[in-house]
Amino acid sequence: MLQEISIKNFAIIDTISMQFDQGMSILTGETGAGKSIIIDAMNLLLGSRAQTSFVRHGADKAEIEGLFFYKDSPEISDKLAELGFENTGELILRREIFANGRSSCRINGVMTPLSNLQALGSFLVDIHGQHDHQELMSPAHHLTMLDEFGDKAFLEIKQAYIEQFTTYKNLRQRLVTLKKNQAEFAQRIDVLSFQIEEISSAEIDVKADEQFYQRRDVLTHINHIAEHLNSAYYSLDDDENSSLAMVRNAMNELESASNFDEKSYMKLSEKIAEAYYLLEDVAADLENQIDDLAFNPSELAMMEDRISTLTTLKKKYGPELSDVLVYLENCQKELESLTGDENSSENLEIAFKKAEKALIASSIRLSESRATIAEKLEKDVKHELADLYMEKADFKVSFEPAKFSRNGNQHVEFFIQTNPGEGFKPLAKTASGGEMSRIMLAIKSSFARQENKTSIVFDEVDTGVSGRVAQAIANKIYKISQSGQVLCISHLPQVVAVADTQFYIEKVQLADSTTSSVRKLSENERAVEIAKMLAGDDITPEAMAQAKKLLEK
Repeated sequence: MLQEISIKNFAIIDTISMQFDQGMSILTGETGAGKSIIIDAMNLLLGSRAQTSFVRHGADKAEIEGLFFYKDSPEISDKLAELGFENTGELILRREIFANGRSSCRINGVMTPLSNLQALGSFLVDIHGQHDHQELMSPAHHLTMLDEFGDKAFLEIKQAYIEQFTTYKNLRQRLVTLKKNQAEFAQRIDVLSFQIEEISSAEIDVKADEQFYQRRDVLTHINHIAEHLNSAYYSLDDDENSSLAMVRNAMNELESASNFDEKSYMKLSEKIAEAYYLLEDVAADLENQIDDLAFNPSELAMMEDRISTLTTLKKKYGPELSDVLVYLENCQKELESLTGDENSSENLEIAFKKAEKALIASSIRLSESRATIAEKLEKDVKHELADLYMEKADFKVSFEPAKFSRNGNQHVEFFIQTNPGEGFKPLAKTASGGEMSRIMLAIKSSFARQENKTSIVFDEVDTGVSGRVAQAIANKIYKISQSGQVLCISHLPQVVAVADTQFYIEKVQLADSTTSSVRKLSENERAVEIAKMLAGDDITPEAMAQAKKLLEK
């Protein structure tokens, strides 16, 4: 239940705080005092969309905070676990709306997305207002309202249908697309096949192919390479005046000198010997390189052909060889997706027919389940109407075939017969304002037993009724409150009188601003306010006596 709500800088509200108990609490006050604003604040706390106009003029932000207690609610426990919050038996929801357009949400002090607030809010409070009359008047909402009356087993049947419909819809779309674009698919398959063959036949090996470029450069400039190698070799070892001959002579001379003075010349002799043998190895290597260096025109032609092939592939699918290989892999995947068995026209037809048959079977189960809950709803609503002095009225849920959609293949509309012999007529074309209030309350009373909400809010759902009907509505709302918590806004003295607690909201005019205040009324103050509802501001002794009598009841 909602234990406490605190509202700050919201619309004309400066700061108010309200504490609620189990049972029925009533909010009263003059029109425009701010009663509905409190309901708007509750809606925001439960995840409705925010507007900057909600922020009180001159304030930076509006703040709304609510403390909820709950127990024996597996739905709330499961949702908290899903969202990653601890299950403590209480929840603190907080909403801030900033004047610059931003807003923030918190659950138990932790910043959270608006969607999480909405997910929890749907289990905490059920707010019924005058707009609900519009839902009853619109057949487009009747299917949704009927489904809300279903139990967990029905919801599982509906979810199974939704999943089957999604499968059917996707297969149908794929089949339509395939048939529509078969020529395009065939052309695309040809293109992919050609590209895959063109790249695959090249047998690209990135490391090996890089060496082709190096070898081609060698073959192209082989004459220049040979000229430089020969020149280097002749410089080292060609005649008596070559570098090796001169170094060899120097080595011999130092070796001879070391025979006379080993200490002075042996190290020099060893160093020049090292240089000699190193140059001798270089000369031998150069000689081998020159012997191996031979120009092969056919090899060069082969290299040019290979490089031309690789260059063409890089221009078309590159820019690098590694990119060409990635493109090949993507082409192979796309071709597989277009030519796989699951995408063939014949196999898609088979899968579609199978899904269609399964959808029909699932829709039958859904329709049968809806018929069952419709019977229960009809019985409950008729019983509730009798309590509201419409004992001769009858209520019926009508089903008509419709195209398959996410919600099934049925059109649902509520019908009512207000008097015997008149026949059933669409609810939207039959009920008067007072009847509509009773019918809506009858339906909501039936739903209240079905749903597991911690709190129910009625925002002026008693519009257009009076006398004994008003008393019946009061009794009905009070009866709902006995199994939970009900918050109600009403102008009817009969409804106000049955409440366990009454809050009075009034508008306060200050020198340069207007604000709302709220106070909990004593028993005597309640009698005065109810008397005003009966007789106006000039309270008569009779009105006061009648007010006290209503409170005593």
